[in-house]
Amino acid sequence: MTTDPLLLTGEVQASTARLLGTAAVFDEAGLAAASLLPGWSRGHVLAHLARNADGFVNLLTAARTGEPRPMYASPAGRAADIEAGAARPADAHLEDLRRSADRFGEAVAAMPAEAWTATVTTPGGPRVAAELIWCRLREVEVHHLDLAAGHRAADWPAGFAHRLLHEVVTDLAARPDAPAMVLRFDGTRHELVVGERDGAPVVAGPAPDLAAWLIGRGRGDLLTVTPEGPLPNPPEWM
Repeated sequence: MTTDPLLLTGEVQASTARLLGTAAVFDEAGLAAASLLPGWSRGHVLAHLARNADGFVNLLTAARTGEPRPMYASPAGRAADIEAGAARPADAHLEDLRRSADRFGEAVAAMPAEAWTATVTTPGGPRVAAELIWCRLREVEVHHLDLAAGHRAADWPAGFAHRLLHEVVTDLAARPDAPAMVLRFDGTRHELVVGERDGAPVVAGPAPDLAAWLIGRGRGDLLTVTPEGPLPNPPEWM
């Protein structure tokens, strides 16, 4: 998958369209149902995605204008906004998702070429503005799974699944609490290694299932372990 933010914009638009299609079928009871995230309903997930789009608008605006602007006013304010929006009627959720996605698209379109190299401050630390488009795509695709409404890791675009898997493995490789393991994609010789290779179990399977398992969004039913045994227990990611 490309790292060019303007080319990735099309991926974000397609991903958002799929999300809106799923959100459009929810009634109030469906929105109140539990998501895959502990303590969050589907309404919480959709409210988070709308406010996340606005948060990225803040960061893109900071990159474009050079004026510091946080993604969210505060962690407490972010949590309060999600909680306040979670129980809204279905049509209000859908409209908010659409409008926030439009605002994100407008902020991307307003970026001059030089602004993509600016550094902005995210809750996870500093990032170059060009990385924000990938970050939004990741939010939409991963949280679409969290809605527990039929969207699966197998539905991820292949390029997205491979990039996510590489990103997660890079993060885990720097963590002392991550178990050693070798990850092997089905049908290829390509491997990713976490920790020391010697004696580490080999976990093999489709790239989307490997990525979903590593980020806690899949049980790893399609994965195999060699030598035979239980799957390693990766630490919580994000």
